[in-house]
Amino acid sequence: MNSLPDNRKSKTSPEPFDAAQDKLRRRIQNRTLAGIVALAATFALCGAAAQAQQATKIPRIGYLGGGSASAVSARHEAFRQGLRDLGYVEGKNIAIEWRSWEGKRDRQRPLVAELVRLKVDVIVAVGSGDIRAAKEATATIPIVMINPGDPVGSGLVASIFDCRFSILD
Repeated sequence: MNSLPDNRKSKTSPEPFDAAQDKLRRRIQNRTLAGIVALAATFALCGAAAQAQQATKIPRIGYLGGGSASAVSARHEAFRQGLRDLGYVEGKNIAIEWRSWEGKRDRQRPLVAELVRLKVDVIVAVGSGDIRAAKEATATIPIVMINPGDPVGSGLVASIFDCRFSILD
């Protein structure tokens, strides 16, 4: 028998709120870790030539999303932590250019254009709208897609084997 008080039980789920939140938190952290692994692979594959030319160059990630800073702060911190787990420390050996259009869709394309002008090494785009904007803005910067839905069906990529994109769902 479950000994939790009624106010600690979900009305729609047999799990207590804490268990459901932990499950969601683990799911977000797993996706974030997968994204970080994709970024590390991108840096390893694409950054090797740049390192041979400039040993002091710090890789820069352009991160584009639509949520407000307060709404996505946990996701950003999980992203930073995953990078730290791989030995990347923001401000020390990696730079992250955070850009958010904060629900104002008209700011999306100018922000992705800004990331392209900054010549980031990789763009992390959250959601199909951001991914499409990044794809239209550059043909040379690798794009890591987070939550793309069906990227082939929506025309974002011709194939899941398109090496210019890393897909995280």
